[in-house]
Amino acid sequence: MNRSENRGLWLLLGLLALFSLSLFLVPAFVIRPFQHQSAGALGLAIAVKRIAPALALAALVGVLALGARLWRSSSRGLRTGIVTALVLSAASAVMVRQNYLEWMFHPITAAGFVSASDAHLGDKEMVMAVLIGREARAYPIVQMAYHHILNDTVAEEPIVVTY
Repeated sequence: MNRSENRGLWLLLGLLALFSLSLFLVPAFVIRPFQHQSAGALGLAIAVKRIAPALALAALVGVLALGARLWRSSSRGLRTGIVTALVLSAASAVMVRQNYLEWMFHPITAAGFVSASDAHLGDKEMVMAVLIGREARAYPIVQMAYHHILNDTVAEEPIVVTY
């Protein structure tokens, strides 16, 4: 293999590893709690998240093939680069299949409630209120903005609270 062909394969290996990593990082960076998300960026992040599993797997196969081709003619230092590209690509291929958005938003597993007299809310703190029959609940917007969704039961009626 000549030197310029070798250089092109190394460039392709690096680009594939970076592409694979971007399939995980773009949605993770755009879809974050309490950060501005424009409609265009959010649309891009959702589209990338949707196609990322197939593309990350294809990129991993490409990195494996290029790594195998370059391995024999590589020094120990360059082999470290091949292994790094493989690790990044494999990690990305795994992470794009995870629901890491659930990890970021920390869903509430079991809501805890206090009486209105025991609630310590500021005068300007907003709540979402639900009244079913004689039973009422108030959900602080600050908590809901972080967790986004809560399953609850009010007056024996299951509800989903979301913000």
